[in-house]
Amino acid sequence: MFDTIRKALSIKDLRNKILFTIFIIFVVRLGSLVPIPGVDPKFFSEFFGDNDAFIPFSAITGGSFDDMAIFALGITPYITSSIIMQLLTIAIPKLEEWQRDGEEGRKKIVQITRYVTVALALIESTAMAIGFGRKGLLVNYTWYNVLVLIAILTAGSALLMWLGERITERGIGNGISIILMVNIISRLPHDLKSLWDVFISGKKPAYGILAAVIIIAIILVIVGLTVLLQVAERRIPVQYAKKMQGRRMVGGQASNIPLKVNTAGVIPVIFASSLMSFPLIIAQFFTPDYNTVGGKILQMLNSSTWVNTSYPWYCNIGFVVYILLIIAFAYFYTSITFNPLEVADNMKKQGGFIPGIRPGKSTSDYLSKILKYIIFIGAVGLVIVAIIPIIFSGIFGISRVSFAGTSLIIIVGVILETIKQIESLMLVRNYKGFLND
Repeated sequence: MFDTIRKALSIKDLRNKILFTIFIIFVVRLGSLVPIPGVDPKFFSEFFGDNDAFIPFSAITGGSFDDMAIFALGITPYITSSIIMQLLTIAIPKLEEWQRDGEEGRKKIVQITRYVTVALALIESTAMAIGFGRKGLLVNYTWYNVLVLIAILTAGSALLMWLGERITERGIGNGISIILMVNIISRLPHDLKSLWDVFISGKKPAYGILAAVIIIAIILVIVGLTVLLQVAERRIPVQYAKKMQGRRMVGGQASNIPLKVNTAGVIPVIFASSLMSFPLIIAQFFTPDYNTVGGKILQMLNSSTWVNTSYPWYCNIGFVVYILLIIAFAYFYTSITFNPLEVADNMKKQGGFIPGIRPGKSTSDYLSKILKYIIFIGAVGLVIVAIIPIIFSGIFGISRVSFAGTSLIIIVGVILETIKQIESLMLVRNYKGFLND
């Protein structure tokens, strides 16, 4: 990886792309530190206390949500709108037609995604300004200050979307993913300090060293499993029949269909976390009574109560539901993004077949069967990565660190994809140089 970056920096056009990306990252981090006028920057940290419902959101926004900076909403409205558009593409024939139209169709979908992003940011900022503003987020709760807060939060989210698109266009990697990764990494020093304060600071040297070794070992295991989950794939061999084209015999090549073990990526974990935390977020606008049935359900949904002996046993029901949701969403999301019947039809049209499997429906059934096993393996891997931090924090009674679980999957995935893009750009440049010679 470091050798690839070193070679890329030696090439002028790639070096300019990398420097441009770094500049945009600097702007993003600067905006994450500029506070919004008229708000209490410590409101959320005091209001939510030890509630873990907002830890993932805090990580995604790079801490700007905790301090109510101008980028407090982060890139989440764009991510949400992208997921919505992906789902609607399956349900609405016109969007599906645009997606098949190539570049022009995709541009239309991207434009609609931008509008949906601004709309979602407007809705979220309005709910936050009115709901939390009444509880002390705004130092002076007036309609003018509410409108200013809504405008700044919405504009900040739109600006982040624009900066991400500039990285994609003129920089290296997917801009939205890069911003997401940088925000998560920015919380790393804070999380490491938390672990240091809880397990090492003030302890006996032997105990501190043992704790440090265990923490490093756990982190390395999670990172290794995450990398394996991102790169592992099942390759289905495909053979193309020979055919006459003019006076030449063409075809006959051997290829493969790479089916990623973690086909859905981090989406199932995001869906499951959002579904579990959404009622908790809504409940914060009111004063829930945890002695009622509704209050007990809220406790079950709160990840800080899972695998924690300080809370009643029934809270672990939410932990089981969380695991089942990750597995269910892994199957659901893969089913809408990978169509075995369409893949089988395309192979048949191009004269391709899987050795030992008849073209058409038999190929589709075979791919569906293989995909079910692969999805299950990937879902189990996602569950392990997602629940290790929860179990760790539950046993020791500490707040979860933001760089574990979902965040780590995002970091590893973005780094691997960015390195692949750098390598492909270097390869294209070498081809151009060869042709010019």
